[in-house]
Amino acid sequence: MTRILLTGCGGKMGHVVADVVSGRDDCKIVAGIDLRSDISADFNVYKSFDECKEEIDVVIDFSHPSVTDSMLDYISANKIPAVICTTGLSEEQVKRIHEVSKTVPVFYSANMSLGVNLLVELAKKATAVLGLDFDIEIVEKHHNKKVDAPSGTALMLADAIASVTPYEAEYVYDRHAVRKQRSREEIGIHAVRGGTIVGEHEVIFAGKDEIVTLSHSARSKDVFAVGAVNAAVFVSKKGAGLYNMGDMLSE
Repeated sequence: MTRILLTGCGGKMGHVVADVVSGRDDCKIVAGIDLRSDISADFNVYKSFDECKEEIDVVIDFSHPSVTDSMLDYISANKIPAVICTTGLSEEQVKRIHEVSKTVPVFYSANMSLGVNLLVELAKKATAVLGLDFDIEIVEKHHNKKVDAPSGTALMLADAIASVTPYEAEYVYDRHAVRKQRSREEIGIHAVRGGTIVGEHEVIFAGKDEIVTLSHSARSKDVFAVGAVNAAVFVSKKGAGLYNMGDMLSE
C-alpha cells in the first residue's frame, strides 16, 4: 500500500485526486497539506509540512509555486519521493527540482495526461519530418480561473519541438508588440482563457498551401489525476533520479 501525502488537497485537483485514490486498493492518502483550515477530508490536513507526523511513501503536489520550496525542503530532508504537478514554477525552482532529484526520486511533468505526452512525441516527429518548410504555432486554451500563461504544457510542447529543430528556436508570446515579418525560427505560443475549458492544446504546422494540425482536448480533470496517482505508485519504488511520463510508459 503506497501512503500518499497530498499537497493542495483543498483545491479542485486535490479533490479529484482524492476521489481517484478512493477507488483504488494499491494506495491511500494518509495526510494532506493546505493553507486553508476549513477543509473536510478523510485524512488529517496540515498547514505546513513540519506538522505532518504520518509515515509517508510519496508526495503528490498539486498546489502552488509558493509552496514548492517548502515541499522540496521536506522531501529532501526526509528522502521521500514526489510527483510534482504544480505549474507556473520559476526557473530557479525548476533548477532546484533537478538538484533535489540527485538524492530523491522525483517525477516531474507539466502534464500528467497520457494523451498529452503522446502529443509531445508526435509534435517532435512532425518537426523532424517537416523541418524548415513549416512555421510552428502553439495554441493553448484553459478555464478563466487559470492564473499562469502560457500553460506549462504549452511550454513543454515548445521545448520538445525546439529540441529537434534544425535551428535555434525563438519563443514569441506577444506578437502584437512585434512589428516585423515572422522569422523562420519563431515558435508562436498563444494563450486563451475562458469559461470552464479544462485544457486544450494545438500545434499548428503551417507550410506553403498546406497545414498540419496536432491537438489534444481534455474533457475532465480526471485524466490528470489518474496520471498523477499512477506516477506516485511508480516513483515510490524508484531510486533517486528525475522521472517523467516517458519513463513510466516504457516499463
